Amino acid sequence: MNTALHFTMQWNDWLDFFNHYLSLSLLSVGGAITTAPEMHRYLVVQQHWLTEQQFNASIAIAQAAPGPNVLFIALMGWNVGSNAGGLLSGLFGAFVPMTGILLPSTTLSYLAARWGHENRELRAVRAFKQGMAPIVIALIIATGWILSSTHSNPSEDWLLWLLTLATALIMWRGKVHMLWLLAAGAFLGWCGLV
Repeated sequence: MNTALHFTMQWNDWLDFFNHYLSLSLLSVGGAITTAPEMHRYLVVQQHWLTEQQFNASIAIAQAAPGPNVLFIALMGWNVGSNAGGLLSGLFGAFVPMTGILLPSTTLSYLAARWGHENRELRAVRAFKQGMAPIVIALIIATGWILSSTHSNPSEDWLLWLLTLATALIMWRGKVHMLWLLAAGAFLGWCGLV
């Protein structure tokens, strides 16, 4: 059963598509997934560029795939473009909303980082950085804890816990680049040791 739609998009449609995601970028404070209801309203209900199945599949596939979950936007764009004209249109369709959703936040991050670097001697900037450091460290530890919760029995998975502790100590006190540690972990996992 083919659930794809078939329609033609003009340049003003592509521009509207881009502008819609440009504005959604400014609303996606909790991540792009928080704007999914508005994407649904726009793509499925208002424009009829996606079917319910395509919309849901785009989110499900992106959430199941490794990597950033913002990829569901590229999948939605791919489906819109494919529905409008095939492979090249699908590639363009993936590019348009991804650029729209990433451009404002990337620009804002770049400008804020540049301003912070240029004003790094200001008391407020130093206080902000010092205040954020424990929060960032705590969030990283919390993420590691959640990811390791499947290995909740240290007596059975002692090698994994030892490797985690050793890696943390090396990162904290050593001068070994993080990519070497990731490669070592990948090799140990490939060998079946952890």
